[in-house]
Amino acid sequence: MVARVTDRIIERSKPSRQRYLAMVEREADRHSDRSFLSCSNLAHGFAASGEDKPAISAGKAINIGIVTAYNDMLSAHQPYGRYPEQMKLFAREVGATAQVAGGVPAMCDGVTQGFDGMELSLFSRDTIALSTAVALSHAMYDGMTLLGICDKIVPGLVMGALRFGHLPAVFVPAGPMPSGISNKEKQKVRQLYAEGKVGREELLASESASYHAPGTCTFYGTANSNQMMMEMMGLHIPAAAFVPPNTPLRQALTRAAVHRAAELTRKGDDYRPMARVVDEKAIVNAIVGLLATGGSTNHAIHLPAMARCAGIQIDWQDFDELSGAVPLITRVYPNGSGDVNHFHAAGGMGWIVRELLDAGLAHEDILTISEGGMRSYASEPTLEEGELTWKPAPTVSGDEAMLSTVAKPFLPDGGMRLVSGNLGRATFKTSAVDQERWTIEAPCRVFETQEGVINAFKNGELDRDVVVVVRHQGPRANGMPELHKLTPPLGVLQDRGFKVALVTDGRMSGASGKVPAAIHVTPEALADGPIAYLQDGDVVRLSAEDGTLSTTADLSGRTAAPLPAPAEGMGRELFAMFRANAGGAEQGGSSMLEVAGL
Repeated sequence: MVARVTDRIIERSKPSRQRYLAMVEREADRHSDRSFLSCSNLAHGFAASGEDKPAISAGKAINIGIVTAYNDMLSAHQPYGRYPEQMKLFAREVGATAQVAGGVPAMCDGVTQGFDGMELSLFSRDTIALSTAVALSHAMYDGMTLLGICDKIVPGLVMGALRFGHLPAVFVPAGPMPSGISNKEKQKVRQLYAEGKVGREELLASESASYHAPGTCTFYGTANSNQMMMEMMGLHIPAAAFVPPNTPLRQALTRAAVHRAAELTRKGDDYRPMARVVDEKAIVNAIVGLLATGGSTNHAIHLPAMARCAGIQIDWQDFDELSGAVPLITRVYPNGSGDVNHFHAAGGMGWIVRELLDAGLAHEDILTISEGGMRSYASEPTLEEGELTWKPAPTVSGDEAMLSTVAKPFLPDGGMRLVSGNLGRATFKTSAVDQERWTIEAPCRVFETQEGVINAFKNGELDRDVVVVVRHQGPRANGMPELHKLTPPLGVLQDRGFKVALVTDGRMSGASGKVPAAIHVTPEALADGPIAYLQDGDVVRLSAEDGTLSTTADLSGRTAAPLPAPAEGMGRELFAMFRANAGGAEQGGSSMLEVAGL
């Protein structure tokens, strides 16, 4: 099945992939050497480079561009503050130079979740891609290193960097924060707060004990799924994803990333342009890794957008068929009890890569940034007498409740299914939902906002079997915010014994939880999607077992629900052009790609 889906993607993508590779070849011929710049241009480019100025001006040294998503509000990116100065030193060790090419915005969905700023979140990905292009447009660089971890940041960096695919690219992670309170305890306090049984002070204390230090949040959401995918696509130094920040091993991996970036350029000994690393097989590896680990549903949107920037066309049918072939071999919160630190200690990415390669479920014959190829990612990094080395991944799981084998999986499929019917197409993450809840059929209650759902919950209006429909949450309507704020109240209803499901043209979260949900419904309501015609009381059926998203109601002759007034404030009005031009969720929910015709 993996080979069949891959072959279909290759065939489908031939025209666009050929156009992309032809563009990359032209750019390599035109911009592979900064000597084409005039003396004035070049002087501007190295004016502030201090001791690196002679090397850059002579044009012989490899110059590495650093694109950074550093800010110190976002815990995952706070460690990046000192990276550029360190990376410049590491570059000099191999006779190269490095410059910060530019910065990109990095918003934290954890801060904006449920509030106005979240409506900028998805389109921050396009903004990051555009910012990456601006950074690299100076044509001063022989290679690029990209510093980013979290939700929209890595996809945006990939999208922007791929348009400079004649350059090699190395992604440089920073690692997760230490584990805090248990995820089960955090979830319990959230639900108690939703029921009014604890106050804000208790909730804040709980959340602060969970998110408490520099580094990536430790649940397996979109940020950590990003890091997994960079390993599966061969864009990291092997097994770099989940080594903690501010440790000698972390610094050694960053040093290795800079040294390797210098080797991969046209002036180095092992030219590996990003355009050749990110091919159809690498994209399939990313999907396979996502399914095998129960990763973030957000990547049902991000991966199609990333692939399009490399001239590769994928859709949710590809995800669905691969999900049927790839077993779930990982249980990390919210699909299990432990976090990514426990996952890493149990065997981590090295275990995952080896299991998938040995079972023939991932492509081994891809070009990676590692000279050892994809097989070298089935390893663990270690320091021996101060030197970085790798050892084979463990052959015995350190936690069989978290990390299993292809032969004895937790579930026979990857848990990300396509549901479709007369209400459209959507994504259903089954790996986080008990199987007895995979089919829900009940009268619906229709809402236009998250706040409407929460108020109805507080008033006891949802204490029954119900399919909660939240519409006008798609890319064109309001930027497709995550609706993670709905998880606690819907979880309470489910715990009370009611059959509950969510249907929405918005997103949930990388932390999609135990409530069955059809998310990313496309066409969205604003694009004349069928959910725009639903009314309270219509019976809706959602079933991951038979792939159904449908209603028994006759929607013909009805008038579509009006769009709520455009929101203002928090800069949302500035993103009107992004909303107006956005494509559908299955195509990546991008405005930039639609206008560019990619």
